[in-house]
Amino acid sequence: MVVIKSSGLRKALRIIIPFAAIPALVLLGVYAFEDKFYAYISLVITILAIILFISGFEQRKIGTRRMVLVVVLTVMSVIGRFFPIIKPVTALTIIAGMYLGSEAGFLVGAMSAVISNFFWGQGPWTPFQMFAWGMIGLLAGLFSGILRRNRIVLYIAGAFSGVLFSMIMDIWTVLWYNNGFDLNLYLTAISTAVPMTLVYAVSNVIFLIVLAGPIGKKLDRIKTVYGI
Repeated sequence: MVVIKSSGLRKALRIIIPFAAIPALVLLGVYAFEDKFYAYISLVITILAIILFISGFEQRKIGTRRMVLVVVLTVMSVIGRFFPIIKPVTALTIIAGMYLGSEAGFLVGAMSAVISNFFWGQGPWTPFQMFAWGMIGLLAGLFSGILRRNRIVLYIAGAFSGVLFSMIMDIWTVLWYNNGFDLNLYLTAISTAVPMTLVYAVSNVIFLIVLAGPIGKKLDRIKTVYGI
């Protein structure tokens, strides 16, 4: 596992990659390239997500152990996308961010999207899904303190994440349909998607109620035993 030595570079990467580089890349993929370039965009986002993850730790041993946990949660998330109607991807991404850090949360979210889409179908929407789930994981890490202390806040965050995911994907819907962004069309897309957005929000809360406690306790135990 590669380790980035400079603390200043690590801090810069943890800001630039999720808040500037990846959003710019997602939009660039829409406006600058043909549809078939989505595969290259998804690949670059994957590489950036891994670099972001690497920037989150200083010791190679700890980073390798944390990566194992990220892989496990990603596999669970990918399998979860085969559930009918409601899926635990967002909940597992939130849990990853809460217990393993923002960078791990982003990586779980982004990798869950791109890997599961090998089964569900890759397309120009994949980079948007990677960014949406990745940011949900990153935000969960940033607010992990209050999310871990207060279950009500966690469930509210889960519901909000469902709305956030839907709103980000509605941006893709408008860009695809209109070949450019239109605010009125975007608001129409949001209103049309309300029933599905509610399903996202409610299912996130249900999965967090069921999974956050057991998985969180196991992750804390593993982190204590192995010094992660």
